Amino acid sequence: MRARLDATDWRILKELQANGRITNVELAEKVGISPPPCLRRVRALEQAGIISGYFALLDEKATGFEVIAFAMVTLHSQSEQDLRAFENRVIAWPLVRECYMLSGETDFILKCVAPDLSAFQDFIIQELTSAPNVAGVKTTLVIRRVKNEPGVPITVAQGRRSEAPV
Repeated sequence: MRARLDATDWRILKELQANGRITNVELAEKVGISPPPCLRRVRALEQAGIISGYFALLDEKATGFEVIAFAMVTLHSQSEQDLRAFENRVIAWPLVRECYMLSGETDFILKCVAPDLSAFQDFIIQELTSAPNVAGVKTTLVIRRVKNEPGVPITVAQGRRSEAPV
């Protein structure tokens, strides 16, 4: 099911994506409507699941996590039960910040953060490679981040379609 979004909804989403701490009054002013209908629209976008939450985006290195790395994981079995078991294990690992199931040769890619290389290596050896059903792990360390822009490209989405999945 898709929700119908008009130009005002897209402007609200763009502003909130850029600054989730903006007040309703400031948001309403930026998108050109009064505060009460702005708040109603935001609540409707939240209820529809288009806005799924708000959070502070932390800088890993500034918070003491010097290592950012990706781990490509291959499993022995891709049965639904085995996939779910691996996913549940991943959810419990604090160093794993993002996880995606992939098509192709790699089954999962994990974005990991660690305070140092030793902690990352310990995680790989003690947790990841020793997990049930893990056939192989390849890791890559991040040298430098070139872009970090969470969310969706609103200007592109706005121009291409007027519906968003719900």
